[in-house]
Parts: sequence; structure tokens; C-alpha cells
Amino acid sequence: MRRFSQYLILFFKGLAMGAADVVPGVSGGTIAFVSGIYIELIDTIKSVNIQALRVLKSQGLAAAWRHINGNFLVVLLSGILTSLFSLAVVMQFLLAEHPLPLWSFFVGLIVGSVIYLLRQYRFAHWREYLLFVTGIAIAWGVSVAPSVQLEGTLTTMFFAGSIALCAMILPGISGSFILMLLGLYPVFIGAIAELQLDILMVFGLGGIIGLAVFSRVLSWLLAHYEVPVIAMMCGFLVGSLNIIWPWKQVLESVVSHSGKTIVLSAQNLWPSQYTQLVGMDAQTLLSVTAMLAGLILVLGLEYVGSRYQDNSV
Repeated sequence: MRRFSQYLILFFKGLAMGAADVVPGVSGGTIAFVSGIYIELIDTIKSVNIQALRVLKSQGLAAAWRHINGNFLVVLLSGILTSLFSLAVVMQFLLAEHPLPLWSFFVGLIVGSVIYLLRQYRFAHWREYLLFVTGIAIAWGVSVAPSVQLEGTLTTMFFAGSIALCAMILPGISGSFILMLLGLYPVFIGAIAELQLDILMVFGLGGIIGLAVFSRVLSWLLAHYEVPVIAMMCGFLVGSLNIIWPWKQVLESVVSHSGKTIVLSAQNLWPSQYTQLVGMDAQTLLSVTAMLAGLILVLGLEYVGSRYQDNSV
């Protein structure tokens, strides 16, 4: 049973997940990974099933609530939804006004996450190294995949929700970035901003169905092949650095119906190249500081968590 302070921390983890999912290129699953709730999150999603209804019928509401880990689910979802409908504005502001430090901070989070995971899960077989490299290749391939432009119909948004929400719980693969590849990111953000409930409900329904299936597969894999799965997910994280690298030169972009510029393709640059080719300040010192802050945050949380566990034994 969690204490109030632990639920408060869980709420803030939900806030961070929601804020990350708003940004194309960053995965809420990455934040769940970093914050140590990933496996519990997958198992909780999986537990919302027909068996829960049977428990409700035979043992009552309290037993069914425990079966689906209801407190965890409600607190985390509250944080995610609060973030989507409030911090989304802040994240959009930071993306527009301070993109380089923001992306650099996420790079630090990713690097720190990989270091943390590789320290927790030691690769003992060549297959795990192969899966690690495969994960890098998959995430890298997603990052350079050509974009398409789909019409934002209710049917399209249903299937987009199924794909995007599954991607959102995979570390290193961003649901928002998948929506960008499908050409549906402006439709999704516009639906949130304008509270278009029909689009949001259909998108959410597709996501729920997709998660119901995908979470079971992922939970089974984590239960039987935890280290190999973690190895591939670490690869996803490393491969995602190609998406979130701060210094880029835009090669192709389009203006959405809402007037927002959507980047379709870009090439990564070093800070010195960025200043020369893009003609803007690379903000190298500030960006590197933000990168180190993200790295230190993850490793600091790991240190505090290990100390807490040692003291609680």
C-alpha cells in the first residue's frame, strides 16, 4: 500500500509522461522507464480485462479495484491528463521559444536512462547484444521514415490511436512522432486545443483496444524474457537520439491547416555547423548544461532510489 507522498510522486511521474507524449520524438514510455514504474504500468494495463469483471461479480468492487491496481491507474492517469490539458501549452511554448535547451534536456534523460538500465540489466549473451543493436536500427529506421499525409477522419484517428498509444508505452518510440509520420499530429493537437470530443473519444477508443492487446504481449515477454526485452528497449532509446538531437537543419516542412509548421525531414548537425548553416545561435553552453541536467536527474534519482531501498531493508 502506497503512502500519500508516494502517490504524489506517482502523480508527478504522470505529469512528466503526459508532457513527454506531447513532444514529437519523446516517449511517455521513456519517462515510465526512467522513473521505475514501467513494468507495473504494463501489468496494470494488462489487468484491465474480462477477469476483472469476473472478480467484480464474484468478490465485489474493492477486490476488482485491487485486481486492476486502481489507485495506481487513477493517480497516474490523472497526472497524464492534467499534463496533456495544461502543460501541453507550456511544452509548445518551450518548443517554439527554447527548443535547443529543451531537446538537450531530453537527450540527457535518454543517455542517463540507457546508463541506468545497462547497470541494472547486465547482458550475458550475444543474443542480447544483437537485440540491443536491432532496437537501435528499428528506432533509427522509424526516425528517418518518410512521412505520409492522411486525412483526419474518425476511422483514421481510431487506427492512429491504436498505433500511437502502443508506441507511447514503448521507450524510445514516440507516439507523437508516429502521428507526425502519418500526417495526423496537427489533427490530434488541434483536437486537444479545441476540445473536439468526437475525435478525442475515437482516438482514445482505438488506443484502449490497441493497448489491451499490446500490453498482454509485452507483459508476457517481460515475464519470460526480461533481459532480452530490456536490451531491445535500450536500443530503442539509443536509436531515438536521432529524432531528438537538438541541432538540426530542416530539409522539408509543411504548414498545417492550423498554421503550424510541421518538420518532415531534417539532418543532424554539430553546434558549430548549426550556427554556420542555419544562421542561428547554437546556445551551446545552455544546451549542454540542460543535457547534463537531464543526465544528472536520472542518475540522481537512481542514487536516491538505491539509498531508499537500502535504508528500508
